[in-house]
Amino acid sequence: MSEDAKWYVIHTYSGYENKVASNIEKTVDTHGMRDMIQEVKVPTETVVEIKDNKEREVERKVFPGYVMVKMILNDESWYIVRNIRGCTGFVGSSSAPIPLTPEEVKKLGVETRTVKLAYSVGESVRILDGPLANMIGKVSEIDTENKKVKVIVSMFGRETPAELSLGEIEPVM
Repeated sequence: MSEDAKWYVIHTYSGYENKVASNIEKTVDTHGMRDMIQEVKVPTETVVEIKDNKEREVERKVFPGYVMVKMILNDESWYIVRNIRGCTGFVGSSSAPIPLTPEEVKKLGVETRTVKLAYSVGESVRILDGPLANMIGKVSEIDTENKKVKVIVSMFGRETPAELSLGEIEPVM
């Protein structure tokens, strides 16, 4: 059933994003609609702010006035979300909200995906392509956020680090 669920954008009063998100969550739990309205997010980012010569990290809303909701759109779910206090409506036409495309969801970073690797730091791996193809090396560092891995390869009797993408290597069996 979750295949039918799509991400929609809700317009809210500015400053009411978190309140609207928590009210949607409470209403969903009270009405037992977790299968229809699955996730509610207020996209935020952490930025470093300098004030009075002091650096501090502040969490800011990426899209002030908007909340993202992953739901299966039908009359009941539309009615519940639309009638939350502080919600002014869905983005799209008033009669039919427009869901985000998979490309937009990926670009906005609304859904986080966990990466499961077949190797870990310290293991021997084979490089699959590029100038170092078929060479064996040891994984020294894994950066899942940037989808990069550092591998130490022995070339000409020297240890040489190589930065590769996660999919360019495979574990040596």
